[in-house]
Amino acid sequence: MSGSRRIFLLEDDLQLHSTVKQFLEHLGYEVLSAYDAHEAKELLYEKRVDLMLLDVKVPYQNGFDLLSDLREEGNQSPAIFITSLHTVEDLTRGFDAGCDDYIRKPFALKELQMRLEANLKKSFQTHDSMVVIDKDAYFKINEYQLYVRGQKVALKQKESVLLTYLLSHPNEILTYDVLYRELWEYDEEPNPASLRTYIHTLRQHLGKEKIETIKNRGYRYVK
Repeated sequence: MSGSRRIFLLEDDLQLHSTVKQFLEHLGYEVLSAYDAHEAKELLYEKRVDLMLLDVKVPYQNGFDLLSDLREEGNQSPAIFITSLHTVEDLTRGFDAGCDDYIRKPFALKELQMRLEANLKKSFQTHDSMVVIDKDAYFKINEYQLYVRGQKVALKQKESVLLTYLLSHPNEILTYDVLYRELWEYDEEPNPASLRTYIHTLRQHLGKEKIETIKNRGYRYVK
């Protein structure tokens, strides 16, 4: 799940910082990054992010205390610690500080991707289990069920996934490539005609004005 989701990265190792940042940008995420806790606080005070990747051993303040401060200030964005600290005590301290997940260094980039995507989806489902689309329609995320004028609407599996993704990125342009990655598995061939059909079906239920076509780029759900 990428699109224009914004990820914050705190990592003071120059090589790892560069590697992770480039990897996330390649997946389609917008990445804000910092090398120390002071810079991190300034950025996170000014910008909203969808998820935080935090190293622990960074200059000026360790990642555990940084996250504790952020939580006290009301920042509830999902947080994943990426650290070389491996003890149970460190793990406990991380979760006590308010993290959602914990990745031990060294790690594979694929593992980082899977954990990141899982936490983004979990966050969306937890905070928006029912999304009101307009006065006549709402969508239950956990059930993958659309209701229009009080009636259940039968959607195909990929139509439900597409609607979930659109609703989780209101007013954002979602490119064709991003939607292909979201809807089709690695061993499946994306089908542009099928995507157009799914969009057409959703428009029939929600109204054409709710999903804009962005010429030569993709689509946008209008909230």
